[in-house]
Amino acid sequence: MKAQRDYRLTQLDELEAESIHIFREVAAEFEKPVIMFSGGKDSIVMLRLAQKAFYPARVPFPVLQVDTGYDFPEVLATRDGWVERLGARLIVASVEQAIADGVVDDDGKTSRNRLQIGTLLHAIEENGFTAAFGGGRRDEEKARAKERVYSHRDEFGQWDPKNQRPELWSVYNGQLHEGEHMRIFPLSNWTELDIWHYLRREQVEIPSIYFSHRRRVFERDGMLLTESDYNPLRSGETASERQVRFRTVGDLTLTGCVESDADTYDSIIDEISVARLTERGATRGDDRFSEAAMEDRKKMGYF
Repeated sequence: MKAQRDYRLTQLDELEAESIHIFREVAAEFEKPVIMFSGGKDSIVMLRLAQKAFYPARVPFPVLQVDTGYDFPEVLATRDGWVERLGARLIVASVEQAIADGVVDDDGKTSRNRLQIGTLLHAIEENGFTAAFGGGRRDEEKARAKERVYSHRDEFGQWDPKNQRPELWSVYNGQLHEGEHMRIFPLSNWTELDIWHYLRREQVEIPSIYFSHRRRVFERDGMLLTESDYNPLRSGETASERQVRFRTVGDLTLTGCVESDADTYDSIIDEISVARLTERGATRGDDRFSEAAMEDRKKMGYF
């Protein structure tokens, strides 16, 4: 007796298909989209999905990275590797350059992470981008849980969480007025665990710091931060070498790591399966300034 073939999609296949559909919708609907790409795990999955969406053609959008000047070298190397393999055009919006040009004001108190907001908005306006893909997921943080897939931004680049468009039956409204743009989140329905299962399946290049390694770190505000010239030790702080890995990457002065022996995809998946905090809640200092820190930044134009 001939066995029947099972045509049901796995959860990863369904998520992949939904994200690819979003990429193709944006390509058809918007005049000038761009992919915001940090070199971190979520933006790598996003770029992999874009690659699949338009294969065998090239990804038809440029890649935009907002460089704080304090990014992990391993992440920048991964970014460059992806851009070179895909033959994509890389646009680097430098916070350092934005400060020099007077685009943003460095008062010595505001973090580089927050200075990304003005830098990003300037890059979007200067290049005339009408849609910007971001790797945000709803499970990361409660402000991001409020996002639609198509997240409208007004002529000032601001987001109003109370004024969002319905997306019933995955029908997206991309209508824009002069000066407005849309943020697009094709990974909205993915979780951190989904991301790692997909990375394991695809076996694509990711920064080595996501895996367990030895690093000199020190404790500050309940997080383990990297010892660096950008991160001078304060009175009473001491650095030591520990076995750690990163769950998320960003500005190294604010991005913490966790003690871990997980050095393979399987061991990372096992570790995340029992974690009680999201990666942002556990290791991102910029989300600890206030209860609504992320939402406040997003209203101003953050990722």
